[in-house]
Amino acid sequence: MDDRPHKAHRPATSGGKVDKKEKGKGKEKQHGFNEKAFAPKSGRRADRQGRRNVERDQTRLHVPLVNRTPDDQPPPVIVAIVGPPGVGKTTLLKSLVRRYTKQTLTEAKGPITVVSGKKRRLTFVECNNDLNSMIDIGKIADLVLLMIDGSFGFEMETFEFLNILQSHGFPKVIGILTHLDLIKKAATLRDSKKALKKRFWTEIYQGAKLFYLSGVLNGRYPDTEIMNLSRFISVMKFRPLIFRNAHSYVLADRLEDLTPRELIRTSKGKCDRTVTVYGYVRGTNLRLGTKVHIPGVGDLEMKGVTLLGDPCPMPDADSEKRRKLSEKKKLLIHAPMSDVGGVMYDKDAVWVNVPGNFTRGNEDVVQGEGEQMVMDLQDVGSTLEDAVAKSQIRLFGDSSKSLTVDPSSSADVEIESDDDEDDNDEGDEDDSGIESGADNDNNDEVDEEDRPPGPRSTGRSNRRDITRSIPSSSKTQRAEVEYAESDSELGDDDALEQGGRMRLNDDDADHDIPSDDDEGEAGDEMSDEEDESAPRWKKNLAERAQANLSSSRKLRRKDWTKLIYSTSLSPEEILRDKPREESLGDEMDEDDFFQIKKGEAGDEEILDSSKDPLDAEELKRWEDEDMLESIRHLFITGEAGAEAEGEGEENNGDDEEFGDIGEDLEGDDEIESPKQAPKSDSETSRAAALAAKKEALKRKFDEQYDDPEASKLDFYEEKKDEMARQLALNRSEFEGIDAESRTLVEGFRPGHYVRIELADVPCELIENFDPTYPIVVGGLLPAEERFGYIQVRIKRHRWFTKTLKNNDPLILSLGWRRFQTVPIYSLDDHSIRMRMLKYTPEHMHCYATFYGPVSLPNTGFCAFNSLLGESPGFRVSATGVVLDIDRSVKIVKKIKLTGVPYKIFKNTAFIKDMFSSALEVAKFEGANIRTVSGIRGQVKKAMPKPDGAFRATFEDKILKSDIVFLRAWYSVQPRKFYNPVTSLLLSDKEHWTGMRLTGQVRREQGLKTPLNVNSTYKPIERPPRRFNPLIVPKKLQASLPYASKPKLMVPQRNQTYMQKRAVVMEPDEKKAVALLQQIRALRKDQVARRKEKKEEKNAVRQKKLQKEEALKSEKEKEKRKDYMRVAGQKSKREADIEEGRGRSKRRKT
Repeated sequence: MDDRPHKAHRPATSGGKVDKKEKGKGKEKQHGFNEKAFAPKSGRRADRQGRRNVERDQTRLHVPLVNRTPDDQPPPVIVAIVGPPGVGKTTLLKSLVRRYTKQTLTEAKGPITVVSGKKRRLTFVECNNDLNSMIDIGKIADLVLLMIDGSFGFEMETFEFLNILQSHGFPKVIGILTHLDLIKKAATLRDSKKALKKRFWTEIYQGAKLFYLSGVLNGRYPDTEIMNLSRFISVMKFRPLIFRNAHSYVLADRLEDLTPRELIRTSKGKCDRTVTVYGYVRGTNLRLGTKVHIPGVGDLEMKGVTLLGDPCPMPDADSEKRRKLSEKKKLLIHAPMSDVGGVMYDKDAVWVNVPGNFTRGNEDVVQGEGEQMVMDLQDVGSTLEDAVAKSQIRLFGDSSKSLTVDPSSSADVEIESDDDEDDNDEGDEDDSGIESGADNDNNDEVDEEDRPPGPRSTGRSNRRDITRSIPSSSKTQRAEVEYAESDSELGDDDALEQGGRMRLNDDDADHDIPSDDDEGEAGDEMSDEEDESAPRWKKNLAERAQANLSSSRKLRRKDWTKLIYSTSLSPEEILRDKPREESLGDEMDEDDFFQIKKGEAGDEEILDSSKDPLDAEELKRWEDEDMLESIRHLFITGEAGAEAEGEGEENNGDDEEFGDIGEDLEGDDEIESPKQAPKSDSETSRAAALAAKKEALKRKFDEQYDDPEASKLDFYEEKKDEMARQLALNRSEFEGIDAESRTLVEGFRPGHYVRIELADVPCELIENFDPTYPIVVGGLLPAEERFGYIQVRIKRHRWFTKTLKNNDPLILSLGWRRFQTVPIYSLDDHSIRMRMLKYTPEHMHCYATFYGPVSLPNTGFCAFNSLLGESPGFRVSATGVVLDIDRSVKIVKKIKLTGVPYKIFKNTAFIKDMFSSALEVAKFEGANIRTVSGIRGQVKKAMPKPDGAFRATFEDKILKSDIVFLRAWYSVQPRKFYNPVTSLLLSDKEHWTGMRLTGQVRREQGLKTPLNVNSTYKPIERPPRRFNPLIVPKKLQASLPYASKPKLMVPQRNQTYMQKRAVVMEPDEKKAVALLQQIRALRKDQVARRKEKKEEKNAVRQKKLQKEEALKSEKEKEKRKDYMRVAGQKSKREADIEEGRGRSKRRKT
């Protein structure tokens, strides 16, 4: 379908549609355009519509942020695919890669970078179902494709990831519903979509984009749905996030171990490694000398950063032409960790995968990169020894014989090369080999159309390197020859046998290569003495050295930026002005192998070697006012006009910098005298600058006093203009500086593809490396490298079931770091003190203080009790924000000191057992004390004996049984505990365990809690109190009146006659008594049943009466309403009649 040509649209020239269009043209001009027809009828409606439009525009505005991403070469947009397991993340990733690159991935691992348009590249990352990976992806993702199983609904991992995003800066989120084909009923599908969409909008925002993927066809989602999604991704705009705007970071798409194999072997793999990571710089500039943090590993030092060619460049004019001619060339993809094109980069090897049904002669099928490599190896017709023997390589230009390889030493070469194979693979990986060739493919790329087509076309995309390494003359037993990249490089050496011209990689000029005939002629002309003398490169060395030494120092201008920031020069070389290598390149021939190191003349005579020799005559020039005026624009206090003029007068190719005048004056030659410049030019420029300054002041005056409101811009527009001006100023500052100096000053800009070399990396990272887990290299600010106490505002998450306890370990994700610490919770007690809390409050913020790496204020974080996947329930335990760093505030907790009185007077008492010495009493003199019964008092003076006793006064007399207590505050210091989460160093990365609680350790080891006998709860037994009887003396009883006398009857001790007698009944009497008892029982039961029935009837009747009462009350209420309405109308009429507004008076008038 893609090869079928598309027909061009031909518009119709006749017919009804054309006549209708022609009639409609110019209708407005013919009949006139009525502007009033489109005006709103109602003024209120127009006002409401205008207000609504303004409010809608205001909701679209946001706080302006500086976008530090360059517009010309932005880094690829990171698109993270997140979701629970089994939801279809890998299928979506393969479908999107297939949509952009026309390639099918067999195994998708690690970041995958593709070109999606003229100005955009995308890096797809699949996030596995691990909390550590979700945290890392949430910090770096620009766009999140949140996948939801439509047949199941939202899962807990989805909500956890959304909460992580809220803490670390919310990127753009697109929801994707999958597995909708499992819902068969259309009504159920519609309801499910509606419910999921409503819930998704609640979590994100109203109107968040949600895509629906119906089913899977041939292992991919439908092309139309993927195309709609890819179009939406390609045109999305991203707002810069605050944290990423201040930090640089690299998502590593490749990892290599450069540690020497011998060191690994001797240490049995347990030594720290030297590792290089590759990736695009994102965020802000990556500066040299700063520390980096890899989440899951720790803080590391950058040993070096190298700028590499872009492996996935954006299309330019040449590639656009090539895209139209060759369809397969436009599909750029960079995925070193995945199996792309049959080539997969492992941590220490390159795997080439050729399918089993591969046919060599089939030219219709596009061959992958791995198949091209295998074909190149198969096409080798001759050995490397034969190719070297055919080629003519000479060590010097006037050599009469070319270099040859001794066949007897070939066996030794093979043996020694096998021994050193491991070292060469690792140490020289960037100089030769398949991996470096893949890296440099896009740097030295040539058009496919420039090569003649044919089955011998090997698909090599980088420029052929003609130069080869030369065997060392010092090692006769070992000939070291560099292997070529393909067989096509080996067969082209015959062209060099007869002489010609050659171009080196780093040189633009062509160099003559003399042939054997030329060499022979030159040898005949030379005399015997010249043959015995040195070769051509040693001729005239003294004249060349003298000429170079006498050349003007003005031609070699210092670049102070390179001298200050470069670390490759020693202090002596900087002070002595190390000559550039280019200065000797023009005067030496192309066959000169060596250069003479040029020293400074007269170094021995100079006593102070840190100063250049000065001439007293030259210093007198600085006394001239005109000369000083001419260089005034080179300083900060100089005028803008003079600076512009100075820049305009410079027509040479060099960029003018602020240190050039000083550099020129240090030279041995005379500089041009500023007196030769006409004075009129400087006066004219000064006058022009003054006029421009006056014009700006006048304009500002007019704006303020004529119409002050006209000059005021909207806050939003003003901020955006200010940021645009600042960006333009920053760009103009670095316009004239070369790339190397700019990198030394500002670092590597976002969008650069860099190679970062890290030293002292734990060996477990390499041994347990898994490409499915992202490796993020986050740059640290200078303030973030130190540790201290951090105060944060924290709130327990409402979905986390347990209450957070003080001094319990908590895992925090703060900045780039994930670490475990022990926080102390506190609350501001009326701005007087910070009072410690035992537990976090419910539905309320509190403060937390802990020890850890310093982070900037307003940095968000989230907390977890455990990162294990088996943890039941919601795992995000708390969220918060950093408030202050190293705050010197005391956190205090309550303490109660108790004592008992041992001697009591009226309002004074002596208290003991509260303090242990008189010194402690002296510290608390004047403190308020209190008894349990509520009597307040005050500490007065310490008593000599016993120790710790003191005299106290109270507002009332206390009892001996009272307990006296004193309330005080005790300061608490957070524990210095910091435990970084090193999940990437584990073989099982999902089961990282930090410090555990004592109860958890006992539970895992099956230990019982130690029991303290005094702490056990015992049943409280309170015996009943027995009160003695009240005994009134008989004399007092006699004098009391009868009503007050105690009337206590003594219980009778002897039995009465009725108790003593025994009743013996006859049988007939017994029968009669039994019959009466039965009759009474029946009667009692009958009465009880009758009472129950009556109660039931009464309940039914009460319900009926309540209904009737309700109806009656409703009717009465309606009657009252009617009555009151009539009464109100009547009173209103009467009031109107009294005021003279009655109906009769209106009739009379």
